Amino acid sequence: MQEQIVLQRIIHGDEEAFRFFFKTNYASLFSYIISLTFDKDEAEDLTQQAFIKLWTNRAKIDISKSTKSYLFTIGYNLFLDSQKKLKNQRNYIQELQHNAIIDEINNEEILHDKILELRKAIDLLPEKCKTILLLNKVDGLKYQEIAEKLDISVKTVESQMRIAFQKIRETFKNDKIILWLLFNSNLFKQVT
Repeated sequence: MQEQIVLQRIIHGDEEAFRFFFKTNYASLFSYIISLTFDKDEAEDLTQQAFIKLWTNRAKIDISKSTKSYLFTIGYNLFLDSQKKLKNQRNYIQELQHNAIIDEINNEEILHDKILELRKAIDLLPEKCKTILLLNKVDGLKYQEIAEKLDISVKTVESQMRIAFQKIRETFKNDKIILWLLFNSNLFKQVT
């Protein structure tokens, strides 16, 4: 079938012509969308949505212009919409997690227990790690200042801080509050 004849029939609601158009263009649209999503299921879903949108808006089809580029534009816009929704969902989940952490931190008893747990973990650190961590987090010294004070290199300070953080992270890998305390200098001062 000639494309313009097929499109005329689609505009007038001919489902058989639409099926023909669908079969003819599905693979190329799917390939294009999967190059955007890198996800087969999402690409299939967006491809189908693009054809549905084309059918729903068939009265707007301009047969003097490329319907394939119109279809690809629909697919691309659907992809952009899906990315916006995904970003909004991620932001919402992060906000919920943040609020849950804040709620736990606002509970004085839980916060006190977490501070005690972190104190114990810090006490178990090798002495050099512990000293450097406390100079940085409690005294607020920069790595260069710690290096000068302890007469060691900045690289040694960095290395010892990395070791301290790794050991604490390993101990509390599933406890976001402890990790949050570790990186929040005001609350960290309560630990020592």
